[in-house]
Amino acid sequence: MDYKEIGLRVGLEIHQQLATRSKLFCPCPSELGEEEHDEFERRLRPTRSETGEIDVAALFEWRKGRSYLYEAPVRHSCLVEADEEPPHEMNREAIVIGAAMAMALGSHIVDEIHVMRKIVIDGSNTTGFQRTAIVALGGSIRVGDKEIPIETIAVEEDAARKIREEGLRIRYRLDRLGIPLIEISTGPAIESPEEAMRVALAIGQMLRLTGKVRRGLGTIRQDLNVSIRGGAITEIKGVQRLDLIPKVIEYEALRQLRLLEIRDELSRRGVKPEDLQVEAVDVTETFGNTKSKILKRVIGRGGVVLAVRLPGFHGLLGRELMPGRRLGTEIADYVRFWSGVGGIFHSDELPKYGITQEELDKVYEAVGAVKGRDAVVIVAEERGKAEKAVRAVLERAAKALEGVPAETRGALEDGTTRFLRPRPGSARMYPETDTPPILVDDEILEMARRIKPEPPEVKMRRLTEEYGLPKELAKEVLRDIRLDLIERLIKTYSDRVPPKTIASIFVVTLRGLRGEVDTERITDWHLEEVVRLLAEGRIAKEAVEEILKYVAEHPGEPPEKAAEKLGLTSLTREEAERIIEGIIAENIDKVRERGMKAMGLIMGRAMAVLRGRIDGKIVAEIVRRKLQEALSRQEQQ
Repeated sequence: MDYKEIGLRVGLEIHQQLATRSKLFCPCPSELGEEEHDEFERRLRPTRSETGEIDVAALFEWRKGRSYLYEAPVRHSCLVEADEEPPHEMNREAIVIGAAMAMALGSHIVDEIHVMRKIVIDGSNTTGFQRTAIVALGGSIRVGDKEIPIETIAVEEDAARKIREEGLRIRYRLDRLGIPLIEISTGPAIESPEEAMRVALAIGQMLRLTGKVRRGLGTIRQDLNVSIRGGAITEIKGVQRLDLIPKVIEYEALRQLRLLEIRDELSRRGVKPEDLQVEAVDVTETFGNTKSKILKRVIGRGGVVLAVRLPGFHGLLGRELMPGRRLGTEIADYVRFWSGVGGIFHSDELPKYGITQEELDKVYEAVGAVKGRDAVVIVAEERGKAEKAVRAVLERAAKALEGVPAETRGALEDGTTRFLRPRPGSARMYPETDTPPILVDDEILEMARRIKPEPPEVKMRRLTEEYGLPKELAKEVLRDIRLDLIERLIKTYSDRVPPKTIASIFVVTLRGLRGEVDTERITDWHLEEVVRLLAEGRIAKEAVEEILKYVAEHPGEPPEKAAEKLGLTSLTREEAERIIEGIIAENIDKVRERGMKAMGLIMGRAMAVLRGRIDGKIVAEIVRRKLQEALSRQEQQ
């Protein structure tokens, strides 16, 4: 796709957990906890805004009729998370971090911070809203030759952790609820998928340079606002991997293009909104002897089969919008969330699933559809749900006449997205009345200056000039989520472990293990212990990969114990010399025959025994010296 030609515009919302001591509105620890918990259940409902409006996204969630069961860990939540006690004063440490980022991005820090409520009734917050506060406005970040505008910098509370869905009841855990987040929103100035990834990387680097953000899966996510010319702003939630951003944007641009093509095709076919004001027809009798297991099961438990005609939609429901997802999939997602019905059948994919051509012909006749022009959608469920599903089918079909609906979508692992809910409107936000405003005083500003992140180019000079890292390795270190830990370890141990070795553990060894083990299990403590063991001469650098692999496969195992179990604790030079002397003695005939050309043979056999237990350079030096001594003795004889 030519992204300039289609008018692609992308804005980012970067959400990053902050490494504060406590949560945003209470003194509970700002971390996850798996200890014993209490439980309570709630239902949430939408409320009217100050202007008397009800947010459409909140109304959408309420219509699902769900209830929410909350697990409240005894040490990682309190009455504030349960919404049984007013919030305490906002965490000043979080405000300082937000102000430090604002300084780095040239944003205007507000004089007074006021907390707002953002309506969220999907159960992820016990209150039915999320508390958020703007810390700064404006600013920019340079990416390449382009200045990307920053719109807002806010501090807000993270949501509860979803554990699982149990029918119409969702189970959440309150340990994550209230952990401080920083949200940095850019203007819609990004014009390509790759540029979006570069901007997200640059903002992520700046956040890591504060040394005040959390690491690991789930601590950072990117929300994307994507549109093309003639389309609509689509909010895509929850992109956790940086490398997934370009694919998500590419697929969303493609989806919007295809939806516009479908709109134009429907216009050419003369389909109008009033054509979709049709009634569903009960076709249960048509499937009285069906071989379709799904329909037979629904009918057997007293359900019905309803069919509805979509005038002029023949061949369009099966049209692919993005890999593996079609317009029919979009309608099915819409139906699923509005009615709770698991799925639909449509004529572009039939006969299939046990439904025969004869049954399909009867359905066409029953609803008055014209073959080759109209499409038919079939819904099987108990009557109330089936009727809701049919209304949802017609509503989503009507939106196809407009082109691209403004909606919120969820990112999937393959880069495609699915419908979540309509985009929220202006009625979503209103002032928080339980929390007093906070004056941004000189103390906050001075603390922010102390942790204001250096520009990446300044940090790059330090990595290359002060620590002596090769330029390419330094670039990778700058991109690493553990940048602050790498620098701290280099400062602590560079007198005993080369900075290049420390950096390579993170950006070479650790990344290389990602395809073999779950590297999320390798904690900062594991990595720090490995470097300490290196500094103390307890392990060789060649042992690092095997030790890290072992601790990933055996969570909780200390690196020191892993080294012992793997037989990778370091040997002394004297021990290594004795082992190498034995290897030379075992291969003395080949040594006499080849002379110093036997170096490769002896080295290979020595490393098979010594790898990971002593530095390879030391092994090479000993092998060379011991070979020379053996050959010298031979000449003297």
